[in-house]
Amino acid sequence: MKKALILILTVATLFCSLAPFCCAQEIPSVSAKSAILIDANSAEVLAAKNERERMGMASTTKIITALTVLSLADKDETVTVTKEAVGTEGSSVYLCEGEKLTVEQLLYALLLSSANDAAIALAIHCSGSVDSFADKMNTAVADMGLEDTHLTNPHGLYDDDHYTTAYDLAIITREAIKNELLSDIFATYKATIPFCGENDKRLVVNHNKMLRTYEGAIGVKTGFTKKTGRCLVSAAERDGLTLICVTLNAPDDWRDHTALLNYGYEKYCRHVFFDVGEYTYDMPLTGGTKDSVTLTNAQPLSLTLPKDRSEAALTVTSALRFAYAPVREGDVYATLTVCCQGKSVSAPLTAVENVNICKEQKFSDKIF
Repeated sequence: MKKALILILTVATLFCSLAPFCCAQEIPSVSAKSAILIDANSAEVLAAKNERERMGMASTTKIITALTVLSLADKDETVTVTKEAVGTEGSSVYLCEGEKLTVEQLLYALLLSSANDAAIALAIHCSGSVDSFADKMNTAVADMGLEDTHLTNPHGLYDDDHYTTAYDLAIITREAIKNELLSDIFATYKATIPFCGENDKRLVVNHNKMLRTYEGAIGVKTGFTKKTGRCLVSAAERDGLTLICVTLNAPDDWRDHTALLNYGYEKYCRHVFFDVGEYTYDMPLTGGTKDSVTLTNAQPLSLTLPKDRSEAALTVTSALRFAYAPVREGDVYATLTVCCQGKSVSAPLTAVENVNICKEQKFSDKIF
């Protein structure tokens, strides 16, 4: 157990101020019309500029396209490319009608080469038509609780009714990087996929140069049309802290993202108060073979905090004043909460052992 930390924390009787945490107001100057930086763990906004303004998103659309595809199809399913997908406007991997590729192979084309024909092929495979697939995309966004995103196609070519906000796109990306397959694809620099059923291969190369130029970069997606301007979503991980950055209509997007990510890592850190099992608490026990049962945290407790953070406070809360035997390992008896600078994180406290009921002694045994 981290004894030094426990000396700082005040147990059981302290109360945490739950006033909203105020992140620093000054942020680096950026060229983007709209920008945001969030903590991927908590979705807390660390820096922002016009983050709720509805704007075009270009090929960053393909982040939600990929999420929607994987909610409707298995990665190993075979997709037969239809006539509608062939020759789609914009970036392409030149799919052939009747060509057969897996969902996973088309996702690499979609997210690395930003292939619009792959987007159409996947949409038709999953939903039968582009319009039907767009409905599924909008449902997925609505299920995330987002109200400022509306999608009309899976590729991001300009449409007046196709828009998002920097905030919404950051939350969509937060969900996408939780998916193991998508996380792997986002972080891939180049790959090969089959070419029209022949022995030749297509080389698909990631357009996101942050992967090569920024330490800890793990994705995510570029986008551009003349009407939307340059759009970029990036993510990076350092020392347990994952940050997501979004810029929309950003003439100097590479510099914007470098500046915003640097700001995040200079100002904030991911502080782990207790890893799983590091905190212990003895709860009184009645009717058992022991007088108390040891509880421990079943989940880690960590927060993203300014590097000049203040001291933290700890509370243990329970509906019970004492536990009743029998006790089974893993049973939940209390909650541990750590508060710091108006932010809090909680984890259940569970029994670390079994404790049986104490059998009633015979009267003669008690006398003896």
